[in-house]
Amino acid sequence: MKNMIQLLPGREKSLKRHHQWVFSGAIAKVQGDPEPGDTVLITDSRGEKLALAAWSPRSQLSCRVWSFDPQETIDRNFFARVIRKAVDLRRRMGLLTPGSGCRLVAAEGDGLPGLTADWFAGFVVIQSAGCGVERHKEILAELLMAETGAKGVFERSDLSVRAREGLPQTSGVLLGEAPPELIEIEENGLHLLVDVRRGHKTGFYLDQRENRKAAAELVRPGDEVLNCFAYTGAFAAAVLKNGAKSVINVDSSAPALAMAEKNCKLNSAEGCINVVRDVFTELRKMTEAGRKFDMVILDPPKFIDSRNALTRGCRAYQDIARLGFGLLKEGGILLTFSCSGLMTPELFQKITADAALEAGRQGQIIRKFTQAADHPVALGVPESAYLKGLAVTV
Repeated sequence: MKNMIQLLPGREKSLKRHHQWVFSGAIAKVQGDPEPGDTVLITDSRGEKLALAAWSPRSQLSCRVWSFDPQETIDRNFFARVIRKAVDLRRRMGLLTPGSGCRLVAAEGDGLPGLTADWFAGFVVIQSAGCGVERHKEILAELLMAETGAKGVFERSDLSVRAREGLPQTSGVLLGEAPPELIEIEENGLHLLVDVRRGHKTGFYLDQRENRKAAAELVRPGDEVLNCFAYTGAFAAAVLKNGAKSVINVDSSAPALAMAEKNCKLNSAEGCINVVRDVFTELRKMTEAGRKFDMVILDPPKFIDSRNALTRGCRAYQDIARLGFGLLKEGGILLTFSCSGLMTPELFQKITADAALEAGRQGQIIRKFTQAADHPVALGVPESAYLKGLAVTV
């Protein structure tokens, strides 16, 4: 292969453990003149062939590995095999049905770093976060449509991280029919509306599916629940449907809470109260007012997007958990989550414990949470285990 990336001595260790990323600081030499998205052969400092990867010259994340078999050919047949395997796995899990929502391709977790693809009741929504996926985007869309029988493929590559790859933000129909303004999916007996055109990410947080079911199992008839960073109210609909007396949804987005109202009505779940306000501000206001709840749900956005943001992000997670603990009745349950890949489960537990101490509460962990099964974790890429959560009773 004419385009080759040679690593510095000792920098091949992670690749040999099948980590799929190579950062610019690990590269000793670039041979040839690879264009963004080209497939390159990665070798160690002695020339041993290690992997084939997509090249991204403008990003610190310079190479994303397609295959650890240097003899592989990265072409349509390669992508067809990988996508078929990913889609078959969702069928085996029973998650890919005509009316369901599920993740079809979870980037590194399915061996296609840079690609996210979600299924929403007959439509596929994809996000391209890297030059390699961008180069092969049309082929990937065709394969996903063929494997699932989707009516259309809609792109939501309006990600700020694309700037690091030198890619513009883009959104629109990629193949087939345009999706409707709202798509209705079924999840654990609930009916939920998804806005794939304007919603966060691809329109919905599928990774919390099993955790929403757990929240519904933990709630008791008559419980009063506070749902923070509520987005479109899927947690609210789940607990109301299972007997909660009321849920206060707090989010800074009025359109998201308008959708939450629709989702609760769609499920005949009464008792939904929406508050459009910054969550930190509202939690402090409720604390001052002496409010108490049987369950508090904290599902914030990613507070840590780089190692430089780790300290500040940890403080933010600890602050909201402290406020959440303070708003619980005796015997109440705090459900607290982090979707930051750089946050380890051990660190998250420590932060939550520190928050309880600051709030003057004693807690017991009764459940630990992770991402849904259709968001598999690559064994060699620990960062792909990004979602973690705890259910703590006080």
